[in-house]
Amino acid sequence: MEVQNARRWAPRGPRAWFTAAAALAIASGVRMLLHPLLGPIMPGTAFCIAAALVEYFCGLAPALGVMLLGLGIADYLFVPPYATIAVFDRADLVLLVSYPLVTLLVIILIERLRRAQFRAELIASVAQSRYEMLLRHDNERLLARRAVDETHRLLRHLSHHHRTFIFIQALERNALQPADDLKRQGVLPRLPNEIAPGPRFADVDHEDIQRLSKALWPGSHRVRLKIGDGALKLTECVCERFTTHAGEFLVLRIGA
Repeated sequence: MEVQNARRWAPRGPRAWFTAAAALAIASGVRMLLHPLLGPIMPGTAFCIAAALVEYFCGLAPALGVMLLGLGIADYLFVPPYATIAVFDRADLVLLVSYPLVTLLVIILIERLRRAQFRAELIASVAQSRYEMLLRHDNERLLARRAVDETHRLLRHLSHHHRTFIFIQALERNALQPADDLKRQGVLPRLPNEIAPGPRFADVDHEDIQRLSKALWPGSHRVRLKIGDGALKLTECVCERFTTHAGEFLVLRIGA
């Protein structure tokens, strides 16, 4: 996979250059402290290490700046004759060739590794986002399949219990949640929608219809059902809940 932004891994802004200046100052201070012990030996080592660290944390441009400024400081302060630029001898030539060569090699290797690391992180981030999208789509597909299965179950239920079917009621999403819980959540409870009558709707007492239409819950209910001679008989009924893609429904029927 070709990643165009892999080269933009380094932080931008003045902070990177402040860090590079601090690294250069620390390298100069450490080398000056060690100068009585080392003398003219390895005058550019501290600046090479500083350039490598700056490359790792701040990027290519600040590291090159540290390398070039470190070359001048090392040649001026730590290559004899010290603190003079009037003389150019073999020691200056060795430093001019070896120090940039080694430092550039280290910087380039670190730059390639950092770009590869950043590229891997970008690919991992893209893969993670695609994986989450696949999971989301899979969950949506499962929910859709469940809704279709529930719709089929509702249709089979209605056809099977057609002769005992009293009415069906469509509900809002939060209609079955207790009113106290809705108030705590800051949600006003909504009234259920109108009911659709079934074959036995006319046989149920009107007061029971009014009561159940306002407070119908899944479970067992008792209603007064008209019998052949016009009298009312207390009858056990069953209310079942169905969640479909079109919404939630409560179906009330006469129990077996």
